[in-house]
Amino acid sequence: AAYTNVERAEEDEARADLLNHKAAAYLAAAAQETGATLIHVSTDYVFDGTGHRPYTEAMATSPLGAYGRTKLAGEEAVKASGCRYLILRTAWLYSEYGNNFLKTMLRLTSERETLRVVFDQVGTPTYAGDLALAIFSLIEAGRYTGNEGVYHFTDEGVCSWYDFAVEIAAAAGHDTCRIIPCHTSEYPTKATRPAYSVLDKTRFKETFQMDIPHWREALIYCMKRLQRQ
Repeated sequence: AAYTNVERAEEDEARADLLNHKAAAYLAAAAQETGATLIHVSTDYVFDGTGHRPYTEAMATSPLGAYGRTKLAGEEAVKASGCRYLILRTAWLYSEYGNNFLKTMLRLTSERETLRVVFDQVGTPTYAGDLALAIFSLIEAGRYTGNEGVYHFTDEGVCSWYDFAVEIAAAAGHDTCRIIPCHTSEYPTKATRPAYSVLDKTRFKETFQMDIPHWREALIYCMKRLQRQ
């Protein structure tokens, strides 16, 4: 659970802090008291996105906005609690449930003849089912014991939001919509997004020995599930 509305967090940082920071601190305190291990999901937004190579867990954090600040505060509260923990930073989550970029693009590309999507924000689309399966698998195998710390998890590969939108439209057969790349500056927002937020998954893969699907493969799987619904 998290406050994930990046735009609204700029106007309501207190509520975002309550969910992303203080709630995490309460959970960590309970885990410490009972001897449990807390698995806490965090975000690429703890980085400023000014880098040009994938972010490792050891790289300095520098969030650009309220969402990133409150999520980083949650990470720090978990670490300071004294509980056993795994912090999993992820990025660009989507699924067949709720509101997300995939479902928005499916709707817009079916309704419009043209659509402008930013091409200067780069990261890795991550199917929430892959993240959930990874967490489930390491719990089932008991691999969380003795492997506490911070890890990065996304699907494999790299793309821009524009590239992702083009793949979504192609997979859906929405060929009549022309998708046009544009700059972030053409869509002023309250929150500043990281321009480059690719996460290095080396530590996760070496520690837990899991195969992670490419984002294109995961996208097709998710869309098939949507069609079955």
